[in-house]
Amino acid sequence: MPFAQLVIGPPGSGKSTYCDGMHQFMSAVGRKCSIVNLDPANDRTSYPCALDIRDLVTLEEIMADEELGPNGGVLYALEELEHNVEWLQDGLEKLG
Repeated sequence: MPFAQLVIGPPGSGKSTYCDGMHQFMSAVGRKCSIVNLDPANDRTSYPCALDIRDLVTLEEIMADEELGPNGGVLYALEELEHNVEWLQDGLEKLG
């Protein structure tokens, strides 16, 4: 049975550091670990993302096209994800 952790928090709170540490730990103990990035502002990860919202839409693209700031851009990206929920569902199903 698949198990998931939802890691949320404000910028700079250590979400990426936590995900990187969990990926290293799970790899060290021989367990499968798939990280799903739903933060369009997170453009630098030190771990592989099995599914990445930036493959659907990027914050820079939204900010330029829609003339929004970073906060508005993140909200817009989440609305795009809502309109393309099949993309997320299909990606998650492939992960098992």
